[in-house]
Amino acid sequence: MSKAREFALEVVCRLRSAGFIALWAGGCVRDSLMEREPHDYDVATSATPQQVRELFGFRRTLMVGAAFGVVIVRGSSKLQEEVEVATFRTDAVYSDGRRPDSVTFSTPEKDAERRDFTINGMFFDPVAGQVIDYVGGREDLRNGVIRAIGDPHARLAEDKLRMLRAIRFAARFSFEIDSETEGAVTAHSAEVALVSGERIAVEFRKTLETDRAAWAVERWYATGLMQVIAPEVHEHWEAVGNSICELLCHSHHGGWIARAAAMYWPIVTADNNEPYAIAKNCIALLKKRLKLANEEAAALLFGLEAQSALARSSQLAWSRVQPLLIMPHINTALAILAARGASSFELALEAKRLHEFLLWPTEKLNPPPLLDGDILQQSGLAPGPQFRAILQNARDLQLDGKLTDLASAMRWLA
Repeated sequence: MSKAREFALEVVCRLRSAGFIALWAGGCVRDSLMEREPHDYDVATSATPQQVRELFGFRRTLMVGAAFGVVIVRGSSKLQEEVEVATFRTDAVYSDGRRPDSVTFSTPEKDAERRDFTINGMFFDPVAGQVIDYVGGREDLRNGVIRAIGDPHARLAEDKLRMLRAIRFAARFSFEIDSETEGAVTAHSAEVALVSGERIAVEFRKTLETDRAAWAVERWYATGLMQVIAPEVHEHWEAVGNSICELLCHSHHGGWIARAAAMYWPIVTADNNEPYAIAKNCIALLKKRLKLANEEAAALLFGLEAQSALARSSQLAWSRVQPLLIMPHINTALAILAARGASSFELALEAKRLHEFLLWPTEKLNPPPLLDGDILQQSGLAPGPQFRAILQNARDLQLDGKLTDLASAMRWLA
């Protein structure tokens, strides 16, 4: 038994010993039934937040969402585990499309009815080893179906992000989305624009990390969600959608960033006149829309801009290729090149060859420069704009094997 599971059981037993109902709830139940190790455990209980705090003590509890009945219970200093404990509740209206205006503490059955999807609406009694299912989640889990609990229009209206979550869960578990639920997603897709860019970005990343990223991106387009998430992709989908899906199907490395870049690559290359300007504009818009970190946007842009040189690296001087291979985001760029190689033998060879270079020792792949600014000054050159050009020229000659040691470099400098 994992430490997280052991502590979650301890929390349930402690609550029950005090006379409260306590059950595991949500994703941990779903994952356990699918024989997957849960990332974390949530406990649902009849105890109020104040009662939870009194039971576990002020030092071990964090009132992170007491207004919604949520308390974090922390383990002892040795375990360092945390469990989210939430009071059974019924939600009022969601005026902001994210959180209920107020909550009323209620029963396990009512609590299940306010959750998002049936597979996430089950409880589990870890003491008796019994699943408690008021919403048909176990059957949908067996049948591989993502279904909203109750009226799908009402569930999606409560939290617009659930539209993206439906597709992400289906992609993650290789499930299908119930037709009524998908119909509601399509009907309300434009409303996802009300969700913050940061929250959308979380779903964007997690969905692209799944094995069914191509399927998920196609569903984004089919339901209309793409028009909000990535309107540049939506606009060109009819022309390049198949190419995007093909790249995504063969993007096995580089994580979500490489797959996001794969979504934009067919658009960037659609106009051969201004590919780099298009790439820069697309990634700038995506960064602004999803509030991406500077490093994430930089990786995306480099992945796209490096494709031209990487695809013909065997025809270029080593001094043109080596600087790309030592860039921080080279693995993203090579992941895209490898995906492109699925339909091009030449590109596949280039990708394989470049990956082999990355296995070289650092001193071979990126040897120290033979010349530096101090040497130039010692040679009688005054610092100035020419320094940069001289050093770059010397570095190129070094990488191309025309300057092999300090002596040859000094002769060239003279």
